[in-house]
Amino acid sequence: MELFDVYSLFDVTPVRAKGCRVWDDKGQEYLDLYGGHAVISIGHSHPDYVRALSEQAEKIGFYSNSVRNPLQEELAHRLGELSGYADYALFLDNSGAESNENAAKLASFHTGKDRIVAFRRSFHGRTSGAVALTDNPAIVSPFNACHKVTFCELEDAAGVEQALRGGDVAAVIIEGIQGCGGIHVPSAAFMQELAALCRRYGACLILDEVQSGYGRTGKFFAHQWYGIRPDIITMGKGIANGFPCGGILVSPAFKAVKGMLGTTFGGNHLAMAAALAVLDILERERLIDNAREAGEYLLAGMPRSPRIREVRGRGLMIGLEFNEDIAPLRHALLADKHIFTGVAGKRMIRLLPPLCLTKAEAGRFLAAFGELLAPGENVA
Repeated sequence: MELFDVYSLFDVTPVRAKGCRVWDDKGQEYLDLYGGHAVISIGHSHPDYVRALSEQAEKIGFYSNSVRNPLQEELAHRLGELSGYADYALFLDNSGAESNENAAKLASFHTGKDRIVAFRRSFHGRTSGAVALTDNPAIVSPFNACHKVTFCELEDAAGVEQALRGGDVAAVIIEGIQGCGGIHVPSAAFMQELAALCRRYGACLILDEVQSGYGRTGKFFAHQWYGIRPDIITMGKGIANGFPCGGILVSPAFKAVKGMLGTTFGGNHLAMAAALAVLDILERERLIDNAREAGEYLLAGMPRSPRIREVRGRGLMIGLEFNEDIAPLRHALLADKHIFTGVAGKRMIRLLPPLCLTKAEAGRFLAAFGELLAPGENVA
């Protein structure tokens, strides 16, 4: 039997990792500015994280949600404190896509409506409902397309209002910063108007913070830069530093009904041990502040080149849009400079490093990047 061939793979086999560094099976060290697609928040193999998982595995690794799990209650308390959402409720699941599915379902339960407004260039996941909310026809099958979704342009408040006037919109879903669509940062004015429109027309506002949350932008959630308070916040990726986990934060306005949401593995003991360790390390090591400071250092030091069309982002969520196909440059970064990076389309390099990235590690990238942009020239 072979693996179903759906992934484009790096020609690298990682066997161990520490902090922002990864080693392959040949002993080569790499700088990780990809973070396993924004999943590694506190850094690879943090000793406190490893210890928490190991100690929990020796006690109990799993039991179903038919019994009380005090670790879930502890996580809800700690997450409420650190995020500023102590009055919201937490529902735990397994991934960002599942979180977005649950958010849309809950909004539809709450409002009795069946349409969702999403945005061009959005990405919300690959499961049925989540992929229907994603603006990428290449991954939406006829089965997925049966959902009622209206796509609007980012920053087009008039277009959103026109969609809401139909009276059938359960929710508007938007990323704190668009990730896979190209690191597009919404303006505070647009986000504030979007929140006001949702209130005016009785639609829920869902903030997808799967990639942009958990400190990546220099605040706990990216939407906190905009001064708004959504009805539902979705989480995944960095929440447990690589252990499968996701969740939604739900406004006090929502009434829970037994059985309306459910999960087999969500909130299991091992996932909770991982998620609690992440919160402890984020707070103790000031990694959210570090994400902001390291991001500012990267943005300020980015080499100037006519090959680069625009640099966008906030904190450690940065996109470098080029005037050309970036495949050769990204290959050179990996093969010659031993640096992992991500992409968003054919012309954007995406940086999503662990939040523990140091100034020295950021400087290593800037130097290597500058050399590849203009060999032998000063491009600063």
